[in-house]
Amino acid sequence: MRLGINALFMVPGDVGGTETYLRETLLAALKAYPDVEFILFTNNENHEHLKQICKDSSNVRFVCLHFNASNRPVRILLEQFKLPFVAKKYELDVLWSPGYTAPFISFYPQAVTICDLQYKSYPEDMSWLERNTLDVLVRGACRMCEVVLAISEFSRQEVIRYEFAGPEKVHTVLLGVDVTFGELYPEEAKNATLGGLLELETPYILCVAHTYPHKKVHVLIDAFNDVMESIPHNLVIVGRARRGEDLVASSVSSCKDRSRVIRFKDGLPYRTLQMLYQSADMFVLPSAYEGFGLPVVEAMMAGVPVITTQEASLKEVAGEYAFRVNSINHHTIAEQILKVESLPQQERTEMTDAAKSWAETFTWLTSAQTMFEVFQKAIRSTGAK
Repeated sequence: MRLGINALFMVPGDVGGTETYLRETLLAALKAYPDVEFILFTNNENHEHLKQICKDSSNVRFVCLHFNASNRPVRILLEQFKLPFVAKKYELDVLWSPGYTAPFISFYPQAVTICDLQYKSYPEDMSWLERNTLDVLVRGACRMCEVVLAISEFSRQEVIRYEFAGPEKVHTVLLGVDVTFGELYPEEAKNATLGGLLELETPYILCVAHTYPHKKVHVLIDAFNDVMESIPHNLVIVGRARRGEDLVASSVSSCKDRSRVIRFKDGLPYRTLQMLYQSADMFVLPSAYEGFGLPVVEAMMAGVPVITTQEASLKEVAGEYAFRVNSINHHTIAEQILKVESLPQQERTEMTDAAKSWAETFTWLTSAQTMFEVFQKAIRSTGAK
């Protein structure tokens, strides 16, 4: 098979979980399918980054379209009107677009991944222009592609419910989790890395989320303010400022002690983030909408108690191994924080051990293998050899 991968959308450090999805699926596929030829179509911002990620693989080629994907109108135009003709030269068996959109012109079978349709449920996350442009592009991609990949059963049902594609065309391909989140770093290494960022003698609650309105980060801050005087913890939030940042800033300004809310708005290096997970006393993701909810599984793999919601894919992905709130408000989240904080050590250990075992069932190898089965369906559906 000769597989083309449309990586034009990806700006390193900017697209969150979709970047993780592309990177980890690619690495697993390169290892599992050494006889497949991978052709990556890149931009100026990710070309060297992706080459470094794939440096140990000889079955991958890189084709840069020489533009900056941070300029979204340019990216959309090149994806639609240049990529199809550049890709045609490589006689692809399949072109996979992992970032929601795909070319409307096609000379080969195509597959597209729709991670979620969050903009349908939470239109306030985007401007009117962004929302409607995305809707046209995603609907068009679903029509043009032979198969559509969804990263959870919830996301699959969303694609079907909004009539982007019929059920026979949409396939669930669950994400995996990096097992290194569960490989504990030595205490000396954690102290050396995290010591310059935090007061390590103070326990902390961790949240990893950009501040989109649907992530409800401001509700977590309000809940933390409710319990601040009853627990010794700080609240650590890792995530870039997005359209819900005003709500978050308002909640922080209302805190009894603002110094106990620690933010990393520019993200953190991957290794540092893993250490931050492993050293947290608990992890909270209060989101109202997730296509998968990868930070929940990463926290479970790291051995940290997880508090989350029952919304969207989170019930599916967290299983019975997280503390879940029935409704998203600062009272219910505060109750769960106090509950986890007061857990006896044995009960905490039993819960985190069971959660880690659950997280280990999500593997990138399985994700890549399932994805390739779907690609074969795309090839067969067009009669391609």
